Amino acid sequence: MGKLSESNGKPLASGFVARIKRINTLFLLTLVIPTLLSVLYFGFIASDVYISESRFVVRSPERQTASPLGMLLKGSGFSRAQDDTYTVQDFMLSRDALHALDEKLGLKQAFSSDAVDIFSRFAGLDWDDSFEALHLYYQNKVEIQLDAASSITTLRVRSFTGDDSFQINEYLLGMAETLINQLNERGRQDMIRFAAGEVAAAEDKAKAAALALSAYRNQTNVIDPERQSTIQLQQIAKLQDELIATQAQLSQLQTFAKNNPQIPSLQQMVRNLQQEIAAETGRVAGGNRSLANKAAEYQRLALDREFADKQLGSAFASLEQARSEAQRQQLYLERIVQPSKPDIAMEPRRIRGVLSTVVIGLIAWGILSMLIAGVKEHQD
Repeated sequence: MGKLSESNGKPLASGFVARIKRINTLFLLTLVIPTLLSVLYFGFIASDVYISESRFVVRSPERQTASPLGMLLKGSGFSRAQDDTYTVQDFMLSRDALHALDEKLGLKQAFSSDAVDIFSRFAGLDWDDSFEALHLYYQNKVEIQLDAASSITTLRVRSFTGDDSFQINEYLLGMAETLINQLNERGRQDMIRFAAGEVAAAEDKAKAAALALSAYRNQTNVIDPERQSTIQLQQIAKLQDELIATQAQLSQLQTFAKNNPQIPSLQQMVRNLQQEIAAETGRVAGGNRSLANKAAEYQRLALDREFADKQLGSAFASLEQARSEAQRQQLYLERIVQPSKPDIAMEPRRIRGVLSTVVIGLIAWGILSMLIAGVKEHQD
């Protein structure tokens, strides 16, 4: 019995030792080695990262009154500070901004310095030092956040020295202010160009309306049909009064002195007055050449000229308004917080990095241990 127990105990002991070795190897691979590497990297290799932070807001001045031109331009894209904030953000992350920073500050050289650890520097492991690769690297170093409630934009720049972070942040803000000034200048030019174009068009219409009215006057020999009609109507009224008086006198003579020698002359006078009244009436209200017919076309041309003159006056007023608006700055970039010049490194968070490695290693070791144990039990 003793020999049997001894022979059965050896396989059990060897299996237990093998399991311990397997667990220790797994523990070593999933927790010990990663933790040691993490301590080595975060404690001795990882380069310090300095963060420079600034805050700014892009806004447009409030206006008490708005002209029709200003409302039109506002609807077309002017004085839209919120949209221009996104424009500034896109520019800061653009290739143009990176190119300017590289020329001014030597950004590529700063990011690929040998003083930076190989895992953090630009083109450290992949050896790709193209401009596109630099642009991707740059976008990871510049962080822009917009608070929709306050419209305040926060700019954070990460670099490997405090001076570099500060200079990049400061230069980005300077380029953003230059961009805002360019947008202002373009807005001024567009406003004045639009208003000047409206004035030119209104002047052409006013000239055309005046020429059309002048040509009609020359063609019809009529200065003002309404005034001339009034004068002729007054003349007709006088002739009618004279006709009535002459007819009354003729009637009296024919009644009381039928043989009076004045009767023929009075009859001729009545006929002459009637013909003259008919002629004058025909000039006022007769056929196509009458003043009444001419007055309709004249009134249309006069209204066209009056409307064109009013349009011209409104266009001149809009031009003056545009010039006045152009003297005011449409957009402002106000620095709420100036770029900070960090004197200590905020990243990497070394203790957090090591602890994260430990936690992840423990989780991996636990999961793999359970899987191995399950597979072993299934095989047994």
